This record gives sequence, C-alpha cells and structure tokens, in this order.
Amino acid sequence: MTAFPTDHVAPAEVLTGPAPLAPVEPAPLRSPAEEARTIVANGKLAALATASEDGAPWASLVIYAPLEDGSPVLCLSTLAEHGRNVVRDPRASLVIGQADVIGDPLDSGRVTLAGELVEVEGDELEAAKAAYKRAAPASGLYGNFPDFTYYVLRIDRVRWVGGYGRMDSADPGQYRAAAPDPSAPGADYAIRHLNEDHADALLQMAQQLGGYPDATKAKAVRIDRLGLDLRVTTPRGTSETRLAFAEPATAPGDLRVATVELAKRARGAS
Repeated sequence: MTAFPTDHVAPAEVLTGPAPLAPVEPAPLRSPAEEARTIVANGKLAALATASEDGAPWASLVIYAPLEDGSPVLCLSTLAEHGRNVVRDPRASLVIGQADVIGDPLDSGRVTLAGELVEVEGDELEAAKAAYKRAAPASGLYGNFPDFTYYVLRIDRVRWVGGYGRMDSADPGQYRAAAPDPSAPGADYAIRHLNEDHADALLQMAQQLGGYPDATKAKAVRIDRLGLDLRVTTPRGTSETRLAFAEPATAPGDLRVATVELAKRARGAS
C-alpha cells in the first residue's frame, strides 16, 4: 500500500500569512453542511462519475436539480453511456462547482456527493420531475421518452472544498438538515461591487476591524450571510481576515446593509 504524506511538504511560511497586529472580533463560519447545501442549491450543472462495464471510471456533464433536502435529481437516457452504466451499477458521484467563479477556479467552492442513484416512483417521482423541470424546462418533453429515467442520488458521502486550505466533510444527515445560505444569490455581485467601487472602505475595514493596521490593500474574496472575508496586503506579506456582520443576512439585498454597517463601524474606529 502506498503511504501518502498527511501534510503538504511546502514550507509552513508558504501556507500561512502574517498574523494580525490587533485583536479581531471572532467571526462565525457557515458549517461544512451549509457550505455544501449552498453550492448545490445555486447550481444546476455537474460532473457525473459512473463505472463503465469494464470498471473504468466515466465522467459526464449533466443537469441536476436538488429536492428540498438537497438530494440531486437526474434524468438520464440509456442512449448515453452514463445512463447504461447506472442501470448496471447505481454507484455514482457528482461534482458541483460554484456557479460563478471569480479569480482562480481552484480557489473557489465545490462539493462532491457520492452514493447510489435510485429510480423513484409515486409522489417522489412527481416531486423529482417538478424540481428537474425548473432546472431543465425541456425535460417536460424528453423526460417522458421511454429511454429516460428519473433518479435521485441517495447520498452517503459529502465533501466540501471552499478553496485553498478550506475543506471539510459533512455527515449526510447534517447535509440534509442544513439550509442553503439565503444571501448566496447576491454574493458574486457584492464581491465585484465592493472591489470595484469601495476599495478604500475595504482597506479601512482591514485596518480598523480586521487586525491589520499596517494593511496597504484589501480585497473582498468571499461573502456570506455571516461575514466578509478580506485578502490583506501588508509590508509583512499577504494574509486573510474575516469580519463578522452585526446581523446575519437573510436575503441577497441584506449583504449591502451588512457591508455598509461594517464600513460605518470602521470609520468610527479610526
């Protein structure tokens, strides 16, 4: 058996940035289950991995739609290799990436869901059809063709990756019980707007609230219902800091209110 190292072999200083020079208010984080549910809820395109007849891996691009508990629905044809693979071996996994990537694709969110694809019937089939039609309206026609079957992925493994150094697993039960972040549809716009129009305010936030009074530049890299992540440039190097919102955002529009409050707090602290 091959032994794999448990840690990166890169020098520690490459993986860590300069420490803050001032105290930083602790900022809560979304749980891995919430992170995963948020990515799944805001996408509809995934890479599907199945096993070919000879056992070799086969990857395909598919449309999916989540049910209320986050279980993905797929509508697959046996004219496609992945459809035939699933009939023979229901084991499968989906990789779903962040819907709108800003910057380095590998420093963005994605989730891998693994389990078995199960053909559904009765009320569950009707719910699956309705969910899938919202993601793929044309399925109202082709979904009734005899070569197509509706499947639900019964999840037994969840792995979330949020970017470099941000990753964790979630229990399938935790995943189903979590709710997607309601502010997520506005996150990409908020990040672009902050970086393009409010660079001075971001720098002041980093200096006064983020623990980096020596910061010379700050860039918004992530935002969610609980807080804002900044990448901070200092004479000592580059690091990241997270700022907690005064109140959690409950809708996309709340992100503006939350960041305005941060800017006001930073000005008041200067």
